[in-house]
Amino acid sequence: MTERAEAARARMVSEQLVARGVADRRVLAAMGKVARERFVDAAQRPRAYEDAPLPIGAGQTISQPYMVARMLELLRLSGSERVLEIGAGSGYQSALLGELAREVFAVERVPVLAEAAARRLRELGYDNVEVGAFDGTYGWRDRAPFEAIVVAAAAPAIPALLVDQLADGGRLVIPVGSREQQRLAVVRRLPEGGYATEWETACTFVPLLGRFGWGGEGPAQA
Repeated sequence: MTERAEAARARMVSEQLVARGVADRRVLAAMGKVARERFVDAAQRPRAYEDAPLPIGAGQTISQPYMVARMLELLRLSGSERVLEIGAGSGYQSALLGELAREVFAVERVPVLAEAAARRLRELGYDNVEVGAFDGTYGWRDRAPFEAIVVAAAAPAIPALLVDQLADGGRLVIPVGSREQQRLAVVRRLPEGGYATEWETACTFVPLLGRFGWGGEGPAQA
């Protein structure tokens, strides 16, 4: 399985990522290193490197490899950053962030998924990743500020509480739109105050649930 998985991982990088324009060498190296099959259920492992999201239980998914890589590329990480991840799921993107950043704080609202992700990450030696189980729409104020924040679930609007936890010059990447279709928003906190937003790739994610996501009461959104 290991040799087959390594070959499938290499094909994923070349055919799904490089061929579609992902160019950040650090992101490509991390995607080629982290064993995605370790972050899916045994029944899904033969599909681990398919160009598609996969179910991980509790109504959640591990995102399509291309979308994970694109979001990581948009963060523009150099390796020195403190990063907040909302929607850790099985811990796959958390592991990738562990390769790309100095410290990672990963939030997952479903306790059983958070516990499993934390266990996997410990087993794989990611000592620079801390997992918390709570409503990620609040961010993680005790660990703020962050040079980068990435959200792996779709919000109806850009959550102001997350923007507030960015360091000056920090970047937030989040899918924003309806429940059916979104675009990636890249929000940069400006040193002089305020923030600038650019709109990137069209995408479809599971909804961001919580106080300031879908089903919440608002209005802490930008």
